[in-house]
Amino acid sequence: MEEKVYKTMGGTGAWNIVLGIVVLAVGVASGVLLIIGGAKLLAGRSKVLF
Repeated sequence: MEEKVYKTMGGTGAWNIVLGIVVLAVGVASGVLLIIGGAKLLAGRSKVLF
């Protein structure tokens, strides 16, 4: 019984690390895209005529 719990905890820990890395990568990528989009909007602000 204890061996089964030990293996389950090890597998769960590994998946948590993998999922954390994936979420971190997605967060960084979306942050970079938002910064680029905001910079383009600010750069094109002078071209807008009302």
